[in-house]
Amino acid sequence: MSNPEPSAPLGAGPAWNGPAPASEGPLPEGAPTPTWYDRATMRLRADPTRNRRGGVLAAVLVTLIAGVLRLWNLGHPATLVFDETYYVKDAWSQWLLGYTAQWPDGADTGFADGAVDTFLPDGSFSVHPPLGKFFIGAGMALFGAESSTGWRIAVALFGTGMVLVLYLFARTLTRSVAFATVAGLLLAVDGQAIVMSRVSLLDTFLAFFVLLAAWFIALDTRGHAARVAAMAASRRHPHVWGPVLWNRPWVIAAGAAAGCAVAVKWSGLYVLAALGLYLIVADAWARRRAGISSPLADAALRQGPVSFLLLVPVAAVVYVSSWLGWLLTDGGWGRDLGAADPGPWGWVPAPLRALWLFHKAIYDFHVGLTSEHGYASPAWQWPLLARPTSMYYESAECGGVTCVDNIYSLNNPLIWWAGMAAVVWLVYRFAMRPRWQTGLVLTGLAATYVPWLLYPERTIFQFYTVVMLPFVVLALTFALRDVSGSTSFDPVRRAGGQRLVLVFLIAVVVLTAFWYPIQTATTVPYEFWRLHNWLPGWI
Repeated sequence: MSNPEPSAPLGAGPAWNGPAPASEGPLPEGAPTPTWYDRATMRLRADPTRNRRGGVLAAVLVTLIAGVLRLWNLGHPATLVFDETYYVKDAWSQWLLGYTAQWPDGADTGFADGAVDTFLPDGSFSVHPPLGKFFIGAGMALFGAESSTGWRIAVALFGTGMVLVLYLFARTLTRSVAFATVAGLLLAVDGQAIVMSRVSLLDTFLAFFVLLAAWFIALDTRGHAARVAAMAASRRHPHVWGPVLWNRPWVIAAGAAAGCAVAVKWSGLYVLAALGLYLIVADAWARRRAGISSPLADAALRQGPVSFLLLVPVAAVVYVSSWLGWLLTDGGWGRDLGAADPGPWGWVPAPLRALWLFHKAIYDFHVGLTSEHGYASPAWQWPLLARPTSMYYESAECGGVTCVDNIYSLNNPLIWWAGMAAVVWLVYRFAMRPRWQTGLVLTGLAATYVPWLLYPERTIFQFYTVVMLPFVVLALTFALRDVSGSTSFDPVRRAGGQRLVLVFLIAVVVLTAFWYPIQTATTVPYEFWRLHNWLPGWI
């Protein structure tokens, strides 16, 4: 999958894409007059210093918007909501003991009241790896375990950082400040991303590291085809075989990020596998363009094992390292499992045998997880946004009327539904004109969604889509760029497309403002709350 030409990748103009001409210069007589936005963009790009400052300012702005929406009144409500009952208490005991401990009955109420050290000495069976809980525990150690802000601060910071990573990822894909800004803004104001950054669950950590791994792969892919072509051309018979490249530090970085994702939740394994396959396909594409006679075999059989060694071992090391607290202490659940007769595995240290058996128990738990839940939503429903998750609800009298506090994990409907249409469009565009940029976005989307379709009987939730959301946003941003149109278009069409994109973004922001009180436990009248019941499965 080769890099597109800088002048017009994916059929769009410089306002959304790569470098523009060094200066505007006089327009030829009779040439179409650029829109005001295109003229402003060309003036900005004509000054490299101003262009760099504009890029930094845009990144800071979208990250600041994300931070305000995620950090404002973060400690409300000052009680454990939804699955915080598991992760917050587990994180605190793990931070103090090195492993998750059991808690007495009724510990939630006492924990919210400040009784944060009532855990029992016995280890508890934790069904997710330790890394996400480590981050939660670090936030609690910093702000105090009694602080509800401390419970959630780590998630909020990672959720804010995810917007910055998406901006950088989008900038790497297109070299466009405008494209990256739109993508960052859409993620910054999406309701699902906001809510999942304000409750202390694990999914935002997972989403952050998945996105980070994809960005690192993009940094590797961006110049890979040119390196392959240059090295193949320097060989005596470049058409027979291609070079084997070891110097790919971004692949190593992607392996570390993917290892962190797996160390938060096992679903990160799908992403690690998908990125590995993407590396082979992208390398085969680069080798085909370089004139290699058997590009797929060359990529899979010669470069493939090297890419595996660069990607997977570092991920494994990172993952196992996340269990060091459990491995170096004696009180964790299952710590004695390795003491049984090991048979032919006697050469493996007992703690590692115990860790393997612990993992088998975790796997059996996840495979058999079919309990009923009122807000469960199978993966086939996710594109429809049929059953979002209510995580907190309280009602009381205020000023003579009934008022409601609600935390409702719902995507911005306009972003989500338009994003689903954009995904279909992006698949079509990729089929018609393959590019490594769109291929990587679709790979990330497939790795974070398709595996869930294989488990229709599992108890899963709409909020799991926060991991696939950045890739949906990128698909939507590509579609909006197409709506904006190329600079080769008639200026009337170009101006109309730009106005349509602007109206869409304004509508997105308005919907975010409309939903924000319902997603942040802000006290609102019951009738205002009812205005948000758009579909039968909502609220």
